[in-house]
Amino acid sequence: MNTINKKNEIDIIGVQIDFGASQKGVAMGPLSIRYAGLKPSLRAMGYNVHDKGDIIPPEDGMSLRNMIRFEQVNATNKELYDAVTDTLDKGHFPLVLGGDHSIAAGSVSAVAKHYEGEGEIGIIWIDAHGDWNSDKSTVSGNMHGMPYSAVCGWGPSSMVDFGQDPHYVSTAHCVQVAGHDFDKAEAERMKEAGMTVFPITDVDTRGMYEVMKDAIKIAGDGTVGIHLSFDVDAITPEYAPGTGTPVPNGITAREAFLAAEMIADSGKLISMDLVEVNPILDERNKTGILASDIIQLALGKKVY
Repeated sequence: MNTINKKNEIDIIGVQIDFGASQKGVAMGPLSIRYAGLKPSLRAMGYNVHDKGDIIPPEDGMSLRNMIRFEQVNATNKELYDAVTDTLDKGHFPLVLGGDHSIAAGSVSAVAKHYEGEGEIGIIWIDAHGDWNSDKSTVSGNMHGMPYSAVCGWGPSSMVDFGQDPHYVSTAHCVQVAGHDFDKAEAERMKEAGMTVFPITDVDTRGMYEVMKDAIKIAGDGTVGIHLSFDVDAITPEYAPGTGTPVPNGITAREAFLAAEMIADSGKLISMDLVEVNPILDERNKTGILASDIIQLALGKKVY
């Protein structure tokens, strides 16, 4: 199944949230990606683009030491879940712009639930971090480190349970790519859950082409399609300085582009998040432009 080729309709949904992270400014990420020319570029590619605007989190809410600002994060994810569900019900492709990575709990939950009658979805999560913590394993308490585990039933249930009887994604079809900053307990939990992880060392030794070929097979074979969740901190800060949790020695911009191109060529992409662009830390919107380029390539833009 390829929703993009089938309907040619894209809904852009921005989420102005940084409550899941410790660094402020990432809430302005959707604006910076739009300013990089995302909408006219997608329209030039032949898509009908519908901008649904931005979700604004509530200003106040409860917080716990191990789930900081959980009430605001969960309320935002509930609103995003509803927005993505509406997009999918119309047969459109949901393109979600973050905001911090906690938003993937809402977007992925909506995609998994929408397709549960047809089968399982797969996930490719390109990120410097695993985002596989729970409220019990977390060191920081920041909820942008928990969404991947939550959508698979290994994280805080409140992040994904909005009264809809969540459809948890099977880890048999879940892949983490380019990770190079895992918490020790987080890494152990990923192994226990049966996650497939292709850390940065695999990208170094095998190359992004071979890694993504395997990732697409794992996430795409036997599933209705692939959700791509792309965190710009997977990219080394020389190329993507505008992010709140930069980790040195990540993938290059060209490796990021290749990953996006290969997912597009697979014909399996059914939904996408692009997160953690922080304009306050950026240089002349360098990271926002890079994020826009990655999205366009994932949606089929060709160099030749």
